[in-house]
Amino acid sequence: MAGVPGGDPDVVAETDDWVVLTKPAGWHTVAGTAATGPSVEAWLRGPAGFAWARDLVEGGLVHRLDFDTSGCLVVAKRAAVQDDLRAAFRSTGRIRKWYLALVSTAHGAIDGQGRFELSFTSRHRGSRKITVRPTGDPRTLGRCTWMVRRRGASVDPPGDLLEIELIGPGRRHQVRGGLAFLGFPLLGDLLYGGPARPGGDAGAALHARAVEIDGTVVTCPAPPWAPDR
Repeated sequence: MAGVPGGDPDVVAETDDWVVLTKPAGWHTVAGTAATGPSVEAWLRGPAGFAWARDLVEGGLVHRLDFDTSGCLVVAKRAAVQDDLRAAFRSTGRIRKWYLALVSTAHGAIDGQGRFELSFTSRHRGSRKITVRPTGDPRTLGRCTWMVRRRGASVDPPGDLLEIELIGPGRRHQVRGGLAFLGFPLLGDLLYGGPARPGGDAGAALHARAVEIDGTVVTCPAPPWAPDR
């Protein structure tokens, strides 16, 4: 199944300018000297990928997803398109992004719908975590809205399934850090105080469900912990 750890990326949509892949959880987005394990960049440049990706920066990748996050990943087919879409991801208007997240309700239930606007800043060079504050420089602000799709999505530990829209430019760990700051860390997100996931599955329960590019919406298949129905 696309997006499941151990699987390979899968093309879910393609135009003359770009493709949208479903990134498996447990894959790096970009290849790096310190990275171990598979990466989407290496896959794009490899025999299972695309010839045009071998001549593009990072194989044409437009943005990144965390190692544990599965779902929609946009890849440009040409350098000019890559530059254009990277700029669009850093602005507001042309790109919209939706996620699914399984959040802990160990300390109470999250509101059925809501939003946050918080400041996200790096702690220090090399830090794995992001510092989240209620206010800050406008350049550090990250905004999200959410609604609960299903209560009690898991029995042990308890959790609610949220659908989240990330508004405007994304900040590092915006969904993970923001919800943890509000007291609802993601299941499996041990870095931000979340409880272990049911069944011993590793990694934060976060999935990039859909992306809209210039009015075209692409949806990736949901992972097992967040079925479509």
